[in-house]
Amino acid sequence: MPRIDREPGVLEGRTTKMMQFLEATEIILALADDDELRDAVVTLAVHAGIAASDVIWLRRLDYYWQSGNHHEAIEHLRRADAASAGHLSTLLSLKTRAGYGHDTMSSRNVARSVRAMQHLAGAARAA
Repeated sequence: MPRIDREPGVLEGRTTKMMQFLEATEIILALADDDELRDAVVTLAVHAGIAASDVIWLRRLDYYWQSGNHHEAIEHLRRADAASAGHLSTLLSLKTRAGYGHDTMSSRNVARSVRAMQHLAGAARAA
């Protein structure tokens, strides 16, 4: 079952993962040339956003959603924080292209992913 009820250590662990991916994204953005690591930035932003979504679910619903079905994850986040669901949708729509595609992410998609990641991380901190 994709629903995982809150267990000891899960909230702290997912918060730590969120912070690691968030910080790694920010470091790469600060140090790399614009074209150099776009796919890596988007992939890290996606993982930071997913971890942030887990934190939001855990804090507001006392569970998180672990499934390969992106649509279900977005709908569950909508229950916990409707304003954040669109940001998770943005990140999940870029996930496969950034991590497995053959073409490089555009600077527009990098900016979209970073904005979505920042929103979700802020929402997770506020939850």
